[in-house]
Amino acid sequence: MSDDNTPWMRLLRELFGDDAEAAMEELQRMGMDPSALAQASGMLDNPAMMDHVLSQIRSLISQSAGEDVNWTLAHDVARGVAAQGGDPTVTEAVAQTHRTAVSRAELWLDAVTDFNPSPLDPKVWSRAEWVEATLPTWRVLTGPVAVSVSKALGGILRGAREDESLAAMMPGADASALVGSVSPTVCGMHMGQAAGQMARETFGATDLGFPLLTELRVALVPSVIKEFADGLEVPEDEVLTFLALREAAHVRLFTAAPWLPGHLHHLIERYAAGIHIDIEALDDAVSQVGMSDPAKLQEALTRGIFQPRHSEGQEATLASIETLLALIEGWVDEVTLRAAAPHLPAIGSLSEMLRRRRAAGGPAEDAFATLLGLELRPRRMREATALWRELTIRAGQDERDRVWSHPDILPTGDDLQTASAWIDRWLAGPDAEDEVDRELEALLNAAAGQSSEDDAPERSEGDSSGDGNGDERPE
Repeated sequence: MSDDNTPWMRLLRELFGDDAEAAMEELQRMGMDPSALAQASGMLDNPAMMDHVLSQIRSLISQSAGEDVNWTLAHDVARGVAAQGGDPTVTEAVAQTHRTAVSRAELWLDAVTDFNPSPLDPKVWSRAEWVEATLPTWRVLTGPVAVSVSKALGGILRGAREDESLAAMMPGADASALVGSVSPTVCGMHMGQAAGQMARETFGATDLGFPLLTELRVALVPSVIKEFADGLEVPEDEVLTFLALREAAHVRLFTAAPWLPGHLHHLIERYAAGIHIDIEALDDAVSQVGMSDPAKLQEALTRGIFQPRHSEGQEATLASIETLLALIEGWVDEVTLRAAAPHLPAIGSLSEMLRRRRAAGGPAEDAFATLLGLELRPRRMREATALWRELTIRAGQDERDRVWSHPDILPTGDDLQTASAWIDRWLAGPDAEDEVDRELEALLNAAAGQSSEDDAPERSEGDSSGDGNGDERPE
């Protein structure tokens, strides 16, 4: 077999064209034995494998052309990660069991809130189906950061290519196309890995406190729910009903407050768009890993490439996100507890277990933190739950739910620390606040008038300059 026909020369010629010999020489100079590598890979005995490798390389370069992030690859990686360990198809029997649990949950929720359920039928999905349904929203939310990382990484790699060894190994237009595909490929892998990990850990479409579906409906993932229930000393049907209650409560809230999903997504997008990439940390990661292994390079993206310090605007947006998520989760906790209390003996332990799971930060939360550098565990959820509980006790569920009618009347982060005082003001109503304003204005006006009299110069008896028309000022 001539050198030109060996698998490695075929691969190098596919990548570098007329510069393949230079690339081969560089490999040998670096101490690599192409023949041994080819033998170890099995390519010598399996031409189909070589064709597959070349096909994959062509596909990556083609997919990444003109894109900052290879979203096709992100989709494929997410599907692959979600399917690890098996991803059973949802049978009709399993689907019916979960739909029954949702119907039961909706009936119980009717007793504790007037918010209506979604008019759309619930979905029962495999993990792969969850990926298909939610990835468009992931792309919207994480797109700004993904593009920023890709552009920064691309600039570093193009600079690295100017190094003599890389220039010798990757000369020519074909090599440039390969280098140009690395950044979109790595970021696509990064996005897909995070979304796929989410699919392995999420019970539905609202686990992180905001909807991942464009159409608001209840969605459950049976394989994840079963794995979760297997580790608990609680009957599986109680675990299923509890999780269906939480998913249905989230969907009712987002349906009743149609401004809420868009407002929350806008805050997250605004936060994500303002994230600054730590170029120095990214450059260090590239120099340590190199660009020969996109998988290792993708892994390196998790090593602190997001700038830890935020601007004042970023801090304000982050505080708004955390407060809003805490209010959402607190409301869901309150109505879920009230709906389940007469029916589920284990509701207390289930609620506490879920709080601990969130506090510890499971892979789902970590995946989103990796994507955005954003901590989405609502640290103030307990305070928010206490606020909704006290408001329900003092004023009833209708008054509690009325708070969601407009974003401007929601409690602030400071209000969560003084929940009773905020509830006092809320129950007093706007008329009471107007009366306070009127009394304050009257006091200020009176003080201003007294100050004017005190500052006025004394006039002698008979002075007629008081009002400018010759009349004396009355006593």
